[in-house]
Amino acid sequence: MSEPHDGRDSGRRTRRVPVLEKEGPGATAGHDPLPGPDGGQDGGHGGGRRFWSARRVPAAVVAVLLLALAGLFLYDIAAVRAGRPVMSWRRELARQLAERPLDDIWVRVGAAVAAALGLWLVVLAVTPGLRGLLPMRRTHPDVRAALDRPAAAMVLRDRAMEVSGVQSARASVGRRKAVVRAVSHFRDLDDVRAELDAALTAAIAALGLARPPRLSVRVRRPGRKG
Repeated sequence: MSEPHDGRDSGRRTRRVPVLEKEGPGATAGHDPLPGPDGGQDGGHGGGRRFWSARRVPAAVVAVLLLALAGLFLYDIAAVRAGRPVMSWRRELARQLAERPLDDIWVRVGAAVAAALGLWLVVLAVTPGLRGLLPMRRTHPDVRAALDRPAAAMVLRDRAMEVSGVQSARASVGRRKAVVRAVSHFRDLDDVRAELDAALTAAIAALGLARPPRLSVRVRRPGRKG
């Protein structure tokens, strides 16, 4: 949802986006085909696919933990081969695994935690992430662009404020729906709503999104003070 601003940087900010491209049969240099006349890709569906996050933080955490655990076990095994006694924690762990029944509460808790962590990693692996980015239509085979959802909301809010009769406006843009709430202090509400629908529909089309969100406009009168 947009916040009040001075309008000078509306929708003009850009930033680099970490992207994982996937190459497959028929793909060249890991990019999508050009969009067709209807806004989709040539040769089938799938135009405007979402950007995939590199998931660097979860991958780094998992790698560090696995490295530390493997290093600890390797050190203990090497120490035993060198004639030193087994570390007490490994002896205790082996005893607990051998003696505790499968229906023990701590065994169940450990299994639940391991399953939850595994499910979390699977979800991270199969979902794109970067939900704050809206893919834009491709006009060049080597360029992929996206628009921040807050920036898109800011553009719609600014466009709504240009409509006569609108006192204030708020906008939020999701991947499938854009909601604009406006307060009108004069003019008939139906007239304001109709003009907002036309203006915001044109504004969404001008954003150049691969999958334009569905527009929802709500107009009301200002609340009474006091």
